[in-house]
Amino acid sequence: MSAAAGSPLADLLQLLELEPLEVNLFRGASRDIGSPQVFGGQVLGQALHAAYATVEGRDVHSLHAYFLRRGDFNAPIVYQVDRSRDGGSFSSRRVVAIQHGEQIFHMAASFQTPEEGLSHQIPMPEVPPPEALPDLRELIEADGPLPPAVRRFAGRNSPFEFRAVQPVSYRRPEPAAPRFDVWFRTVGMLDGDARQHLCLLAYASDYHLIGTAMRPHGLTMASPGVVVASIDHAMWFHRPLRVDDWLLYSIESPVAAGARGFAHASIFRRDGLLVASTAQEGLVRVTRQA
Repeated sequence: MSAAAGSPLADLLQLLELEPLEVNLFRGASRDIGSPQVFGGQVLGQALHAAYATVEGRDVHSLHAYFLRRGDFNAPIVYQVDRSRDGGSFSSRRVVAIQHGEQIFHMAASFQTPEEGLSHQIPMPEVPPPEALPDLRELIEADGPLPPAVRRFAGRNSPFEFRAVQPVSYRRPEPAAPRFDVWFRTVGMLDGDARQHLCLLAYASDYHLIGTAMRPHGLTMASPGVVVASIDHAMWFHRPLRVDDWLLYSIESPVAAGARGFAHASIFRRDGLLVASTAQEGLVRVTRQA
């Protein structure tokens, strides 16, 4: 079974596909999903897809990205890949995203030929299984009147299903500990290879990180006078995974300072294996309310 034609997941899969323009040059479409600018996860997923198009026989193990300018979701994005190095075991790529003649994003990614080595990990947090938790999309829609953009971003039309462990409310947030555990998976099954799952994970990894940094202050992206934007984003991919099966996103925010919120997270498979890690710093600017 694969994503149904016309579904949010099918639309996302099409969005992550890029048009080759020239050697090392690709073009991707944009979508308005409710965020003030192009969703950072879209650019991460497309940039990783572009880098993968220049690599054979190796899988991504890390990426480090900076968001430089607001992306315009009414215009396509051009991705230029620099094949920095192909070594005996590792390949390095640098991807620059361009809109309207200016860089809006750049990313360095490293790929490795699979090999065996030392193995250990921290344990997965003890949390309820996803079946015991409510669908976060339904909770958001039942939360009362919300800006249409917020509903598009996090409501029922999301290509991902979320089951949150800690209580969350966009309309009436309360100060809470800077921690958020949420199960997630795509809303349909996938037929693609490992690369597709990793690009989709890069897309989904931009959800909830900076939101966790706002939890101690009783704020969300829907709060009046709050301006939020990703600044940088890093990921490390440790083990094979599928995003159409439940993954636990265990997020902590150790600090917010200087109008920036920082969060890092571990991503676990349902069987307890730690498959990926993320870190992000984002702008969290609270302006004076009218």
